Amino acid sequence: FRRAHTLTVLFILTCALGYVTLLEETPQDTAYNTKRGIVASILVFLCFGVTQAKDGPFSRPHPAYWRFWLCVSVVYELFLIFILFQTVQDGRQFMKYIDPHLGVPLPERDYGGNCLIYDPGNATDPFHNIWDKLDGFVPAHFFGWYLKTLMIRDWWMCMIISVMFEFLEYSLEHQLPNFSECWWDHWIMDVILCNGLGIYCGMKTLSWLSLKTYKWQGLWNIPTYKGKMKRIVFQFTPYSWVKFEWKPASSLRRWLAVCGIIFVFLLAELNTFYLKFVLWMPPEHYLVLLRLVFFVNVGGVAMREIYDFMDDPKFHKKLGQQAWLVAAITATEFLIVVKYDPYTLTLSLPFYITQCWILGIILVLTWTAWRFFIRDITLRYKEIRRQKQEHRHEKDKCLSNGDGHSSVLEEQNGNRLRERK
Repeated sequence: FRRAHTLTVLFILTCALGYVTLLEETPQDTAYNTKRGIVASILVFLCFGVTQAKDGPFSRPHPAYWRFWLCVSVVYELFLIFILFQTVQDGRQFMKYIDPHLGVPLPERDYGGNCLIYDPGNATDPFHNIWDKLDGFVPAHFFGWYLKTLMIRDWWMCMIISVMFEFLEYSLEHQLPNFSECWWDHWIMDVILCNGLGIYCGMKTLSWLSLKTYKWQGLWNIPTYKGKMKRIVFQFTPYSWVKFEWKPASSLRRWLAVCGIIFVFLLAELNTFYLKFVLWMPPEHYLVLLRLVFFVNVGGVAMREIYDFMDDPKFHKKLGQQAWLVAAITATEFLIVVKYDPYTLTLSLPFYITQCWILGIILVLTWTAWRFFIRDITLRYKEIRRQKQEHRHEKDKCLSNGDGHSSVLEEQNGNRLRERK
């Protein structure tokens, strides 16, 4: 039935597109015809994928909604591959086909400079530095971290990613002037106010979702209009709730997986700034916003697939399709940045920053070796030593009693030792 429904929809869409093409006289503009053909091809592919793609872990508000974003992921990845294989000049000028205002180098805004919270030299407005930093990106930071918290569902991981990104901004401000910010902009406005408040509100929402009773009832079976409206609103909440318990220190596999998740998150965040830098897109352009909306929708599905794969590998024997696509998209975006502006990426880090990162990496590797190798070996050695001492003590006790039951006790102790091992 699903396949027949798909073929029917595709046939109707194709006929409609063909009918429009026949009615309209084909212009002689090659660029316009090319764009129109590409858009029509994408629409046909999305229509096919929404009805035929494999369902993901989410079923609300509708599985077709998540199948749509899966197909958008494929389209976006193909677009990135196309941009990757162009020359730098052609790739930047190709953005003009999307928006004629693009393809022009734009100056980067420096958020550093005068970092005085109270500027006595400005008699008219001594707090002008604060008002200058309060732009549209402040609520974007808040809502961004609110949605990231709903995806990750762990307070510690969110805080680690938030703080780590501020350290990355400190480390890379010599490459992108946009990363140059005042200290209070980094830690007070970003980490504490915007990110921290977004994480707090996200955790409160997660607590409400975990305590909510999930009893679904058909819309037409609800007698009151108030109940019907409530049911429609709850359609946009999860069908059931799964609490994420990452437990990174429980095993080496989970520890490496959590480290990989944090790394991909940070790389995707950096790609946001580097992509608009190398492709000459202003920060407030709608393409930048659409990319963030895209990652919000696909990131939640990817995180659920990763958690299912880690938590129950016997049932989920392979990683989900959306998680693989998100990883591929993040890697392709990074390759575009490397190709389009290798000079910026190869600017050497200041010596003190290099020392800090080397020290941090050594500490993480040392803790990993101690937690998952040295500690386990030490605990195993202590357990074996304790068992041998108990065995020796019981044997000496039997010999000192002389009751003739030493062989029986030795056999029993041997059985206990094997069970413990």
